[in-house]
Amino acid sequence: MTSTKESPYVPEGMPPLDLSGRATSFFEFWPMWLMYIPVVLQWLLLSLRYRSLTLPLIASPAVPLSGMVGVEKSAVFDAAGKEARRWILPWVIYEVSADDAASQVQQIISQLDATGLGLPIVGKPNIGCRGAGVKLLNDEEELRDYLQAFPVGGSIQFQKLSQWDAEAGVFYVRYPQSESGEVTSLTLKYTPYVVGDGTSTLAQLIESDPRAGQLQHLYEDRHRADWRRVIPEGEPYRLVFSASHCRGAVFRDGKDYIEPGLVSALDRIFDDIPGYHYGRLDIKFGDLDRLSAGEAFEIIEINGASSESINIWDRNASLGQAIKTLLQQYSTLFKLGAANRRLGHRTPGLLALLKAWQYESKLVKQYPQND
Repeated sequence: MTSTKESPYVPEGMPPLDLSGRATSFFEFWPMWLMYIPVVLQWLLLSLRYRSLTLPLIASPAVPLSGMVGVEKSAVFDAAGKEARRWILPWVIYEVSADDAASQVQQIISQLDATGLGLPIVGKPNIGCRGAGVKLLNDEEELRDYLQAFPVGGSIQFQKLSQWDAEAGVFYVRYPQSESGEVTSLTLKYTPYVVGDGTSTLAQLIESDPRAGQLQHLYEDRHRADWRRVIPEGEPYRLVFSASHCRGAVFRDGKDYIEPGLVSALDRIFDDIPGYHYGRLDIKFGDLDRLSAGEAFEIIEINGASSESINIWDRNASLGQAIKTLLQQYSTLFKLGAANRRLGHRTPGLLALLKAWQYESKLVKQYPQND
């Protein structure tokens, strides 16, 4: 990314990244608790209205706690049938043991080979959020280092690397017993790059970038080995691998690309994941026209009840729009929960939610640093 109006490097399939105007919205990197104060107040009011504090936790009864917190990422994949899995990038789960890393590497390689996977592979904690601990593992040495940094007893989801780099977050809602759902938002996710000029160090390239220069604290530790290295002229240097907003990824509202073909494709997928009604799909795709038509895309993750409609992190979104979107999301969760309660699903207690949150929080602190 540079200070020109358009970034000179974006993944194939993505539209040019407009860098004119402001680099971030004024609230984009506020503490998360501050953004969610209105949501907490609304939750309490809706709890009185619906006579349940935990109704959102049965919005998607296909997975524990509707995927709110402390739930394995693979839980929704496990609930998927043959048709839905056709769109999900293949994965395997491995639980880290106290064995030496070298022997575990060979166990993982054997497991990957048996399922038709191999290196490079994407490693991600099976319980986690906001891209914590996600890494691209290119060879056995990187795999070994990843294992050594991972907490014993933690589970890793190894997932096939997508054939495409273009990525979007697609939010989908479907009420129980409805024949079709709705795509409520589509957001383009740009992994940030700087491009070398043959004379500037990585630190200087980041400092001179209109957006990355404001987020140097996100990049310095991650790229310390290259921080003072001169990047060759014309070489794109990727600053993050996981396209997570809190890691520095750039989001742009892509609502204009929501078309009936995409909605129909997602309806077919969620026909094959019974009981899953709400969440954001992180999707890799070849080009936007085919994505809009519901073709040529791969699902890398299906996020549950706590997932955000990430168009709120577009730099042009207003604070009012962002808060309104969050409030609409949690209102929808209560409505879905009420519909599922009428179908006989029972709400869990607050203690189950608290224990799940504590468990996830403890694990996240122990995960390896992201790429």
